[in-house]
Parts: sequence; structure tokens; C-alpha cells
Amino acid sequence: MIKKPEVLCRKLGLTFNNPQLFTMALTHRSASSTNNERLEFLGDSILGFVIAQKLYDLFPEASEGVLSRLRASLVNQTSLAELARKHQLGDYLLLGSGELKSGGFRRDSILSDALEAIMGALFKDQGITACQQWIELLFTEKLSQLSMDNWQKDPKTQLQELMQSKKLLLPEYTLITMSGLAHEQMFKVKCTITLIEEACIGTGISRKRAEQSAAELMLELLKKDSQ
Repeated sequence: MIKKPEVLCRKLGLTFNNPQLFTMALTHRSASSTNNERLEFLGDSILGFVIAQKLYDLFPEASEGVLSRLRASLVNQTSLAELARKHQLGDYLLLGSGELKSGGFRRDSILSDALEAIMGALFKDQGITACQQWIELLFTEKLSQLSMDNWQKDPKTQLQELMQSKKLLLPEYTLITMSGLAHEQMFKVKCTITLIEEACIGTGISRKRAEQSAAELMLELLKKDSQ
């Protein structure tokens, strides 16, 4: 049985002048043409801005590249779905019968979209200050766990050190394709490790960048597998 939206609203520490906005934020497109897609679009932009500003203030010595990686570690589907599950968001989602039968209330994409939609709804209801305060509160624990120690290092170095710490063979990078004219080439590189069977494919305008891209994807895959 789907629980009432107002119960979740109270659990999240929110009050809405227009409760219909909150209900809309929980409504998947499979349930109604009046759904949370537009609010999710708005919330996604607001979340990126709020987290970017918070990281800028928390890490005054961090470069743009480091700040981008820190933000990406927080503002992603897996991270948002974790927060959604923490607050049992799936119990309150309004889904169509097909999504209910297929377990849509457990799906990362649906959970993360609904959480961003709540942010968009809160912004429309009360403005940026209230929205910013709630987002920062929501991410308090995740923000407190961030450290500059690893984020100063590039993905290849992080992956190499991870494998060394486990006393395993170092990652292997294999060039798959190199295409394009000499001044605008595109490289595709495969990264494999002994820890998992799945390979990751990275692309870039140089072999080095393609290897970094593949290593970053592998780190994300390992993080997801460990959860």
C-alpha cells in the first residue's frame, strides 16, 4: 500500500504552502501525465549549483578538476538513490501498474529522479534559500565524509593504488581504436583488472585521457559493486 505523501513530507522536515507540488514530485510518468519530470529537471540544476557552492567553500585549495570530481561523487544516480532509500522514498512513490509490478519503487533512476523532483518542488514553493538549506542538511553526512586525500590524485593513480593495497596485479589498459584526423583524433581504451571480470571503456582526445576516463569508470564500478 502506497503511503500518504504528507507523512513523507513530515519525515523529511518539510512543509509546503502548495502540497500538490510535493505530490507531483512523487508522481512518476507511468502514473499520470501530470508527473515529476519537469520538477526533476529543475531540481537537478539546483542540486548541482548548491553542491558546487558548498564544495567551493569547504575546499578553498581545491582545483576546478578536484571540485568537479568531488561534486560527481555526490551528485549521481547512485548517491541520490542511497539518500532516497534512507528515507524510504520508494514507499511513497505514485507509479503506474506496470512500474509497480516490475519493482520501479526500488529502481535507482526512479528514486533519484523523485528526490531531485522534491528539490525542484521545494524551490518552486519556497525559493532558493529554503531549498539550499534543505539540500545541505540532506547531504550533511556525505559532505562530512569527503576528504582531499584521494581527490587530489587522478583516476589512474587512485585505481593503481587501490590494486596495490589489495596486493593484486596492476590495471591493464588496451588501445581499442584510434580514429579521426591527426589534429582531432579520438582514442578508445579498455581497462581491465583482476578484481572483477567486467571491463570499462574510456574515450578521449589522447590515449592518456582515454585511460583516465576508463580508470574513472572502473572506480565508479567498484564503488557500486561494494555497496
